Amino acid sequence: MDKDAIKNAVTTIINAIGDDPGREGLVDTPRRLADMYEELFSGMNEDPEAVLSVGYEIGYREMIILKDIPFYSMCEHHFLPFFGVVHIGYIPDAEGRVVGISKLARVVEIIAKRPQIQERMATTIANTIEKGLHAEGVAVVIEAEHMCMTMRGIKKPGSNVVTSALRGSFRKRHASRAEFLELISKKR
Repeated sequence: MDKDAIKNAVTTIINAIGDDPGREGLVDTPRRLADMYEELFSGMNEDPEAVLSVGYEIGYREMIILKDIPFYSMCEHHFLPFFGVVHIGYIPDAEGRVVGISKLARVVEIIAKRPQIQERMATTIANTIEKGLHAEGVAVVIEAEHMCMTMRGIKKPGSNVVTSALRGSFRKRHASRAEFLELISKKR
């Protein structure tokens, strides 16, 4: 990441909106934004599939679900945040290979730290888990609020976008898909 380029760009934006980048409250803003972008976009240089390389073949062949994984990401259209929860379900391959459940949350964390749209995020998470685990089926549902709909444009706070990505048995078998959707909708 080129933090100097980010600082220069932020300085240009401050000037362009008619403010003084030398003003007391703005002097360190270019550096702060460069540091923030380094953190927010840290997933750009990480391979989420690598997180899934350590697993266990225990013969487990039933559905595994991790739900309500919180995330924050940045919309590539306006560079404003969107945030919410991700629900992931998978059915292990014929050998019953599973991973530590925290690995699924780590996949979400890496992928969320990229500029994107929610639809691509769901697809990327599902594809990563399907490929990394050779899973028989993968289901991903994301529920998120987008600041571009809250702060600007239509100005509808509280509106949530729901996207899904289904692979393998979750796409082919209605019963698997229905079980996943029922289980993620249940409150504790």
